[in-house]
Amino acid sequence: MTRPLILAVDQGTTSSRALVVDARGAVVGAGQQPFAQHFPEPGRVEHDPLDIWSSTQAAILLALKAAAVAPREIAALGITSQRETVLLWDRVTGEPAAPAIVWQDRRTAPRCRELRAAGHEETVRKATGLTLDPYFSGTKLAWMLEQDTPLRRRAEGGELAAGTVDSWLIWQLTGGRRHVTDYTNACRTLLFNLHTLRWDDSLLGLFGVPAAVLPEVLPSSAEFGETSSDVFGARVPILAVAGDQQSALFGQACFEPGQAKNTYGTGCFLLANAGPEARLSTARLLTSVGAGAAPGAPEYVLEGSVFVAGSLVQWLRDGLGIIERSEDVEALAASVPDSDGVTVVPAFTGLGAPYWDPYARGTILGLTRGTTRAHIARAALEAIALANVELLEATSAGLPAPVAELRVDGGAARNNLLMQIQADFLGIPVVRPTETETTALGAAYLAGLGSGVWASRAEVGALWRLDRRFEPSLDARSRADRLAEWRRAVQRSLDWARA
Repeated sequence: MTRPLILAVDQGTTSSRALVVDARGAVVGAGQQPFAQHFPEPGRVEHDPLDIWSSTQAAILLALKAAAVAPREIAALGITSQRETVLLWDRVTGEPAAPAIVWQDRRTAPRCRELRAAGHEETVRKATGLTLDPYFSGTKLAWMLEQDTPLRRRAEGGELAAGTVDSWLIWQLTGGRRHVTDYTNACRTLLFNLHTLRWDDSLLGLFGVPAAVLPEVLPSSAEFGETSSDVFGARVPILAVAGDQQSALFGQACFEPGQAKNTYGTGCFLLANAGPEARLSTARLLTSVGAGAAPGAPEYVLEGSVFVAGSLVQWLRDGLGIIERSEDVEALAASVPDSDGVTVVPAFTGLGAPYWDPYARGTILGLTRGTTRAHIARAALEAIALANVELLEATSAGLPAPVAELRVDGGAARNNLLMQIQADFLGIPVVRPTETETTALGAAYLAGLGSGVWASRAEVGALWRLDRRFEPSLDARSRADRLAEWRRAVQRSLDWARA
């Protein structure tokens, strides 16, 4: 390995990861620790904040052990995490005041509907680049405080701290000395102004969130504090923080406007670098701050989200039992030439962009007596790909020129059949790097730039390596027909669970 070494923490929805990265950009040690999700009621998804922290600690220890290095040998730490999950904790004791409400949670859908009916949608969109949807953390935090009057009083009095997962981890890692977040996480709360890069007083008033509870906001590359020797084993500077998807965009070296990546994880998240102008999408995509933004040097991204992707394959495994392991889906789906007319719409927790319907629910259409589990598996992979076609079409419409190729990462990007189906339905090349853990690498690159391991983005970009390029092989007519069939199926899933 080549020193100095960077530690990157990637705290996700179902597990926490850590990578030790050397000056060549090589991963020399990795650790991963799963933790539980909790589903107390339909539409509700929670985490135990202490599970988030303990799994992160375990992942770090595993990564350091795998790399055979001690904490004192780490030059800098970068953190990336699930973005819209929100936590609330005591500023003195550090104890959680409530379960973490996860980004997938739908409990605030009625509140979003009320705000939309009251005419606040456009005001919120112009200020934040987001839409009124329970996906985002602002309504979740407001819900926490509305349910418990003593909790609200403590929040207003400055006794509680609130934040997304990055803030919680920094608090723990620094021994409670720092309550901070970064632009990319703050801009996903519905409380942060996309143009001023500050918490917005009018939005705080609209959602009923006291300013006293919120963290300080810094650029993604900044001094976020030092780890506590008692907690981490050494004093190491935390020099980078970024939301998982902006971090993955950076890790894919998409530094120029129009470059795009898609991460295939629990969900899919397609982001394109939109440059220094905050472009508001006319196709119901989101505008967020990019990880490269700095005071006086803005950077924005266009984003679309598919809420269910890898979790659809998990459902085939755990819910239907048609595969034993997630990786078995590729061979099963490849055993048939097509889905034989079956279409899956995996709207288990509603639909994200461009529909933004929290009341949509999953459907399987086109079943016949000839349908087999292989056809359903094939339709499931096609559903992931087709949902992303809609995202890319909307993204290209919001940029000066269409996206020419799509860089991919995440666990499901290792599925060759899915990547070929994706290229076929998109009609553009899909490009996979040798290292698909680009979310954590993005945090490592940002921290390395901050600590001087790499001198420029050009040096970081030179670390990107091609693994495989998937060229489209489907004719335009077949592509259009399949997309039209998908859209018909989506229409049948919309508004299903409205109260």
